[in-house]
Amino acid sequence: MPFRSAGCNPGMEETKEAAWNWADANGLALSPVARKKMLRTRPELWISLIFPEASQQHLDLFCQWLFWAFLVDDEFDDGPAGRDPRMCEAAIARLVDVLDGAEPHGPMEHALEGLRERTCRDRSAVWNRQFRRDTVSWLWTYYAEAVERAAGQVPSRVDFVKHRRDSVAMQPFLDLHEITAGTDLPESARSLPAYIALRNAVTDHSGLCNDICSFEKEAVLGYEHNAVRLIQRDRGYTLQEAVDEAGIQLARITERVQRAEKELIEEIEAAGIDGPVRAALERCVRDYRGLVRGDFDYHARAERYTRPDLVEIDRRDTLSRHFAA
Repeated sequence: MPFRSAGCNPGMEETKEAAWNWADANGLALSPVARKKMLRTRPELWISLIFPEASQQHLDLFCQWLFWAFLVDDEFDDGPAGRDPRMCEAAIARLVDVLDGAEPHGPMEHALEGLRERTCRDRSAVWNRQFRRDTVSWLWTYYAEAVERAAGQVPSRVDFVKHRRDSVAMQPFLDLHEITAGTDLPESARSLPAYIALRNAVTDHSGLCNDICSFEKEAVLGYEHNAVRLIQRDRGYTLQEAVDEAGIQLARITERVQRAEKELIEEIEAAGIDGPVRAALERCVRDYRGLVRGDFDYHARAERYTRPDLVEIDRRDTLSRHFAA
């Protein structure tokens, strides 16, 4: 890991309290099992490592998005909707509709409506299109996985890399970075090849790091959409050999981040970009390094990833009450 840590946002404990208060206010009173899982997940730690300089207001908002996203993730990765494509499709379609302004039903949809309003109301149409696209792409990956599970299929490693770029949910948080950075990139800047490559490399690093740290937990659950598991299957490796290979690939992704940074500076020069847009892109180059490092450090510290022995198998056959209409 060549990138230096920027440390942790000093507002972490305050944002943790704000997140749990927000959950209670939105009717997201977690069961004892779900509460233990969220406490081990520590969303406030990830947010504070990723956004070490964010204001308390932004830190709180982003942590509440992450809290909500982890509830979604646990429901569709571990719960019955991940095994039933029709149940999954209906639930995801409702969340997407609420993101697009439909009337919410149930606590998760009401919570999403509030997050959307607080996040999107003061942003440009360009930013909102990007955030909507990235968030919806993430949500529909759960349906794709549910269908593949039901069909008894596993993706190729090439296809999985593309899928994981959406399913790790990093892209929406790269969009949220613009809020705390005080920037709003125009479409032309978002279309720069090196900017796209940089975002993809940052996202790919997060996805693979997550898979390395999640493998043991997901193996207990019989979850096959994991890069380490796919390497193991495709090459006939032992677990340790597969983990070692994934570690090599992780280092190569770090090199892609560095290469994309250099190419983005070259493209800024070639395109004659200056003023606020140049400053915003340079801010991305600087902050994305800290984001990669913060994500890396988080996975080594949160019990969600360091204690696979604490996994509890979810045997429900219906969606949790938070998702009920």
